[in-house]
This record gives sequence, structure tokens and C-alpha cells, in this order.
Amino acid sequence: MSTDFIGFLQQIINGLAQGSIYALIALGYTMVFGVLRFINFAHGDVYMLGAFGGLYIAPRVLKLFGDKPGFLCMTLVLLSTMVLCAVIGIVIEWLCYRPLRDRPKLTVLITAIGVSLFLENGGQYVFGARPQFFPTIINDPNVVLPKWLGSLSTLHINASTVLIFGVTLFLLIALTIIVRYTKMGMAMRALSFNPVAAQLMGININVIIAFTFGLGSALAGAAGILTSIPQPSIDPLMGVNAGLKAFVAAVLGGIGNLPGAALGGILIGLTEVMVVGYVNPTYRDPIVFGVLILVLLVKPTGLLGASEREKV
Repeated sequence: MSTDFIGFLQQIINGLAQGSIYALIALGYTMVFGVLRFINFAHGDVYMLGAFGGLYIAPRVLKLFGDKPGFLCMTLVLLSTMVLCAVIGIVIEWLCYRPLRDRPKLTVLITAIGVSLFLENGGQYVFGARPQFFPTIINDPNVVLPKWLGSLSTLHINASTVLIFGVTLFLLIALTIIVRYTKMGMAMRALSFNPVAAQLMGININVIIAFTFGLGSALAGAAGILTSIPQPSIDPLMGVNAGLKAFVAAVLGGIGNLPGAALGGILIGLTEVMVVGYVNPTYRDPIVFGVLILVLLVKPTGLLGASEREKV
């Protein structure tokens, strides 16, 4: 195989890893929109809080294992951070969004932007504005590919790349099972379809909405940990760009559609990496948003979104 083709495959692998992070964050956006029909712009900052939560949890977990990083250490940090972010998401919904549930959507949207700014500036006040180094919670060696693959064995694949893609796939499958095959998931879908009918059937919408926020925030927390393993420099503004790209991914795939959010995240990640590798890093963001505009012009509901008829 030619060197150019090997390089192309390498870019695809890098794009899948980056897209997996966007997919995890985008799932939170699309879940909240599916249930409440508004965009939680503070969701990207929960991703940032997940990274900083891991920054303080990791040293304590490492002590349990004699300061030796490994898979069990990473798993405990990941699960602890997901629980922490789930609680944060529930508290944000309870304090900021629940009192405004009967208000116009524009009011809630402005509040979401305010919560985002509060978390970003509060993060700089509490954690400091300078980037901080995320501790090593798992070794990240190169995956040694078998020689019989020929020139493919020269591909550069880190353990973190496999971990990111594997954990994202596992969480996506687990989320799909929760939404489709559990009573809580059935209640979420009922609330999304008709909130009034869901209440008349005895569904506690406060519990379901809090669960939705908690679940989406847990996924954002997982993304914060996974992205900090290969890129151990974290800062309080890291959620701004990632959150915006994840929102683009959710809209691109079809806002309110879980597979669409995952697909949109992968496509955005691949697009970014290809632009950086073959065009110019300067054009990364303009081309990503240009792809979004193009898709919305052709299919406004997104790639997997279903058209909805509005009754007059």
C-alpha cells in the first residue's frame, strides 16, 4: 500500500477518536432537546467540569492502587466523574431550568447562556485561568499491530484511541438500551411525545427531566475524562469550543435523534481531522460550519431527523 493511503487511514483513525468525544457531548444536547425542546448551552461546560472533577478525583484513586495507573484506576475515575457530573446536571436543572419551565422558550435559552457564562467564569475563579496537567490514570502505549498486516502495521494507534472509541460505543449501546427497553426510557419517550398525556398517565415529569439531565451530564463527564487522557492539558474554557462543535454535531445528525447525534459527532470529527491534515488548520472551523449549513439547506431536520408537521 502507498504511503498516502496509510496516511489517509491514520487520519480516519484520529477522526474517529475525536468524533467519539463530540458524539458523547452531542448525546446530552439531543436528549434534553428531545424531552424539553430547548438547547442546554451549559452542557459543554459540564464537560469541562468533568475534566476538572477527574483532576481532583484521580490522585485519590491512584493512592488506592499505589500510584500505579491502570485500567481499574481509569474505570473508577471515569465512573466517579460520571456520577459527579450527573449530580451537577440535576442541580443545574433544579436551580436554573425548573422554575422557568412554564416560561417562554427564549427565557430558558437566555438562562442557559447565562449558566454557561457563570460556569466558565466561575471555573476560572475556582480552578485558575492557566491550563493544568491532568494526571496519568492509564498507560497510553502504542498498540502493536501484527506484522502480517503488512504496511498497515505501521499505523500509529495509541491505547487511548482504542479506549475512547470503545467506551463511546459501549455508552451509546447502554444509552440505547435505557431509552428503548426500560420503564424510565419509555417515560422519557412519552414525555417527549406528549407532556400533558404523560402527566395524566401518572408519570412524574420532574423525575424524568432530572434523570434526562443527569444522564446527559454523565456522558459529558465521561467525555471530559476520555479527552484528558491523550490531551492532558485542561482549562476552564475547554468546554466552549467542544460544546459548540458537539451542538453542531447534534444538529447535523438530527437534533433529538440519538443515533443522529452519534453520527453527527463522528462526521464532525472526521471533517476536522481531514481539513487539518489535507487542507489547512486555519480553515477547520469555517469548513465544519460550512458543512452544517450545506446539510441544513438540503435537509433542515438533519441527516437522521424526521420531519414534523405543525398543525395550524
